[in-house]
Amino acid sequence: MTDCLPPTLLEACVVVGASSEKQQEVYQAVNSNGGSESLLLEPEVLHVLAPPFHRPTEHEALKSRGKRHRSFLRKKKEHPSSGQSTLGGKGGGEDVGVPKNIDLMALPQLCFPGGLQVSPEEKNEQFHFLVFTDVFGNKTHGVVTQYYRPIMEGMSCYQNGSGSSKRSKLFAAFGVCVISKYPYFTALKDCLSCLLLQLRSCRLSETEERLKEFAIKLSLVPIPPPGQLHLPLTWQHPYVPVLARGMLDFLMAPTAFLMGCHVSHFAEVSSETDDLILVNIDDGNVSTSLSDTIDLPEIPLAAADYFIQRSQSLQVNFDLAHYHSASCMDINEQRAQRRAWQHKLNHEIQRIALELLVNIFRDVSSHLNYEHRVFHSEEFLKTREPDEQLFYKTVLDTHIFHSFLRDRLNKKMDNFARMDLSIRSEMQKMMSMVEIPRRPTMNEIVTRKKGSILGNRLSKRMGMSLPNLRGDQTMSFERNSLLTRIWMSNSALKVAPKSVKVFKLPDFPASLSYLAVQAYYSELIQSLGKAILSAQNDNSTLLARFYYLRGFINTLCLRRLDALSDFQNLNKTDTAIFPTHLVAWLVESLHQDELQQAHKRPELKRLILKIKTDSEKPVVQTDNHIKKFELPQNPSDLDEFVRCVQECGIVKDVATIHRLFDALADGQIKKVDPEVFRVFYTFWKETEAEAQDVNLPCEVISHLDNSECVYKLSTSVKTSHGVGKIALTQKRLFLLTQGQPGFLDITKFRDIQEVKIASAPFLLVRIPSLRIRTSSRPEMFEANLKMETELWYLIVKEMWAGRKMADQEKDPQHMAQALTNVLLMDAVVGCLHPHRSISAASKLVYFDKIIHEVHVTVPETTSKTLKHKINPSLDLAEPQTVCVLLYTPGQLRGKGSQRVMNPKLWVALNGGRVVVFDAASWSMLQDCIQVGESQVTCMMGLVQDQVWMGSQDSVIYIIDTHSMSCNKQLTEHRHEVTGLSVETRDHNNGQLAYSCSCDGTILQWDSTSLKVKRQFYLNCDRLCSIQFYDGILWCRCGDSIVELKKSGTPHRRIVLPDDLRSMPSCFSCFIAIPQRGQVWTGCSDSVELCLWQTNNLKQPPKRIALPGSSGVTCMIRVKSQIWVGCRGWSRVGGLCDGQLKSLVLVIDLDSLTVTKELLAHSDSIQTLCSAEDRYVLSGSARRDGKIAIWQVE
Repeated sequence: MTDCLPPTLLEACVVVGASSEKQQEVYQAVNSNGGSESLLLEPEVLHVLAPPFHRPTEHEALKSRGKRHRSFLRKKKEHPSSGQSTLGGKGGGEDVGVPKNIDLMALPQLCFPGGLQVSPEEKNEQFHFLVFTDVFGNKTHGVVTQYYRPIMEGMSCYQNGSGSSKRSKLFAAFGVCVISKYPYFTALKDCLSCLLLQLRSCRLSETEERLKEFAIKLSLVPIPPPGQLHLPLTWQHPYVPVLARGMLDFLMAPTAFLMGCHVSHFAEVSSETDDLILVNIDDGNVSTSLSDTIDLPEIPLAAADYFIQRSQSLQVNFDLAHYHSASCMDINEQRAQRRAWQHKLNHEIQRIALELLVNIFRDVSSHLNYEHRVFHSEEFLKTREPDEQLFYKTVLDTHIFHSFLRDRLNKKMDNFARMDLSIRSEMQKMMSMVEIPRRPTMNEIVTRKKGSILGNRLSKRMGMSLPNLRGDQTMSFERNSLLTRIWMSNSALKVAPKSVKVFKLPDFPASLSYLAVQAYYSELIQSLGKAILSAQNDNSTLLARFYYLRGFINTLCLRRLDALSDFQNLNKTDTAIFPTHLVAWLVESLHQDELQQAHKRPELKRLILKIKTDSEKPVVQTDNHIKKFELPQNPSDLDEFVRCVQECGIVKDVATIHRLFDALADGQIKKVDPEVFRVFYTFWKETEAEAQDVNLPCEVISHLDNSECVYKLSTSVKTSHGVGKIALTQKRLFLLTQGQPGFLDITKFRDIQEVKIASAPFLLVRIPSLRIRTSSRPEMFEANLKMETELWYLIVKEMWAGRKMADQEKDPQHMAQALTNVLLMDAVVGCLHPHRSISAASKLVYFDKIIHEVHVTVPETTSKTLKHKINPSLDLAEPQTVCVLLYTPGQLRGKGSQRVMNPKLWVALNGGRVVVFDAASWSMLQDCIQVGESQVTCMMGLVQDQVWMGSQDSVIYIIDTHSMSCNKQLTEHRHEVTGLSVETRDHNNGQLAYSCSCDGTILQWDSTSLKVKRQFYLNCDRLCSIQFYDGILWCRCGDSIVELKKSGTPHRRIVLPDDLRSMPSCFSCFIAIPQRGQVWTGCSDSVELCLWQTNNLKQPPKRIALPGSSGVTCMIRVKSQIWVGCRGWSRVGGLCDGQLKSLVLVIDLDSLTVTKELLAHSDSIQTLCSAEDRYVLSGSARRDGKIAIWQVE
């Protein structure tokens, strides 16, 4: 039960001061000597109050809570004074429960960092804060108040803080330290302030009882689940806000730490300790204790300047922030106004601090290999400015940065990731559309030339994007230049703080007996129940917190079944705060009668089964290792070569790496020599580095698009247009003429008509040359490239073929892949012996072979209808099957946000992986939302900003469309969830959602409360999907289509046609059109669609032939058309022998004829979806793995 403790505000309350014996000794000494100066005493722990405070013997289960405390044996008083108690300090030994991570030996000094003073006059109270860190980096927090109490001889009590004595009056300091697991410093300070008011007015004999009441009341305050850590970098080493005078030797500790001390110790600390960085927070000076001056790294200037600029904009003065408003005459209203101002200020401070970290570390993700968990630190450092190198080198070696890397590699969706996602520029979003080696764009080169310090630094941060390869679409220079001068867009800055909900606790009981405390808990449970009812249809985040609190209170009261019920509801509402360990403990502690009652409640029975099943599974340890890439030392076979190439970040695609292996491998042993790999890797990286220093003349840059990058430059050669260097970008070839730098546009790749190798006479020999015929100029361009001719021939041919296929298939990834191929060719030629380099490089040719061997032609109808293709598997090594597609429309304003919410495309891949695209630009928003480990089978969007996803693991996962995270689960199904649908006609009940599982179970859900309203069962072999049409629920079973009545019983049934019953076929999809009285059905092994009339389902269906199809996989209705996705058929012969091709067929509902045959994918079509009847999107199986976007006419 150690990890399952109820979260209460109080961990312990400790009273620290001088013992009564020491006080009397000082009192006698001062009065004997007549001195009145301040004296210092040794503080010690006088009293410890720690929960649990009530352990009735009839409730044995609560005793287990005591295991979290270790016993602290108070030392015996050697000379107990008669008739006097020091805050409960009775003679003899006493066991006191103390939290295990609190060191009572050091606590007294920490409570009195300046020493415990005895003063002739009473001083004001003082507060300070403590932080305790254990060996695992876990922190406990404390707030200390120091107050003074008179020392009087022969007086056992005082009233109102005063007394009378003929001798000198002395005052001794006492400290009360409240310890909590949570850093609620302000709240605990307020609580201690209230305690001081009571201590001033009470008798000394009542002090112990007041302290006990105070501690008990704090222990009755439940704590909501902690929110997500705001900053991604957390200090995990010891942190001591204030060291005591006698603890300065802690500064000699041989480990990293953050410790504070009074400025009066500054000289002593700086002279007697080494290796310390000293920060004087009073005047802002930073120095070192070393005799030799060290070069302290500074935060990157651009990020620091932006941070200072944002910090100066804060309104840190309440009166100035509200000078324009009328003064509040009501004290409560003024307090509420100040709280709101403070909350807003705190939010802005947190956000500015987070912005600083995002600006410093946002490029780290560009140098991570997620699959192999590699961070390319050297490559990352190369992208930093020279004066930033020391800072990054220092930070990269720290444990705190290692933890940050671990979270990035685990793709943790924390505040850092959300901000990084929200502030991406449009150009950066294009990065997600293609994968291509990085080079500086013309825009970045121009920015670098401007010489602006800020622009120069930001060019690498805001411009770390890939070129825009979407045909003729380019971005304006003005827009991009603006993006390089700012860090955050206005929309990213204008994020309002989340509203704060105040839940009022019941009044604390007058009596703190066990029965009174239980009555308090009962009242608290009732209050939480009312809060849950009020939050049912309002705020699911708040509702989850109420379930969390009530579950813990029920646990404290030993209402185990009620607690499990609350946690079951919590699991539906927010899985992120589900207390797994506590629920497992509750299940294990159930008595036999409770277990029997639980099995009578279906939701508890499912929860118990899930907990027991999960406990039996082997524990999967999170992979937290981080590797640095190392070159291979031995010859690499294919598998090892694939791993090495992926780890070093050159390319991810497995098929491309296989071709590279064939190019580099020795022909006999089929392994790549480690020296060959080293030279290849070095050449690749040196080429990348050289490209970063490309410095083109402004006259040349003005002729190029902002997003263009120079990927290759030839040596200086003679051409038909003079001497110069041939340059290659992702769009064109151009000539940099010598002498006065000039620009000659040779050709764009899409304009090329012919490329060939010729020879030009030179003296008595003929020199090989490259000739290019283009539609943009009448004469042929010729360049005497000498030894480079064959390589440039391969390069130009591959880029030409890639451009042609990209234009034909509307797929920008083809051009990116062609560019990767030619850069690999260049590196292969650079690392191999000349006699085999060209033949090796030719093995990397891909698109040119397809063009010539397969003779790819795209039908005109397909070309006109197809608008674009996107690749959801871009970040993966191999294509994945597109299992399900879902389009969700955009909103003018997001819920609780001032930003426009664009429409989204949700793509379910294998293994529970979901990718999200911005459907306005088709750029990738989220490369992976993980929903379980099984395949997602169906998806559905709801108006409450939710996306439901049914899975093969029988769970319905609910995604929040704003946070892009999955914190809710519905676990009522026992088998694979196969269908989801929504009924919006019942406006009184809001949206009613329906789900079905393969065993025939159909559940009706209240989409707001997420509770099952109805359940019915359809007797069939396998229930595959459900759909609502005009308020009627239709179900697709393997061999039939069933219409259900309102009661859930079958009404009408469509069975497989006779000719299909004899073969292993089944219904693969259906569409009901009640307005036309039609039901359309398709079968997986049939080349026809069947059209049934609902007024006579016994009549044989009308058959519509599907040309070029080998079976139907899916279909949807769009306007007056039926779009049909078909299984693939095999193409035989050529490079792509055996490759599948599949069609999307468009059928007109009026003429019942196929009006379009669209050649869609190189594998079977798995799913179709409509985007507001303007576009249809088709997703294919893994051999293609892409999504085609078709325009609807």
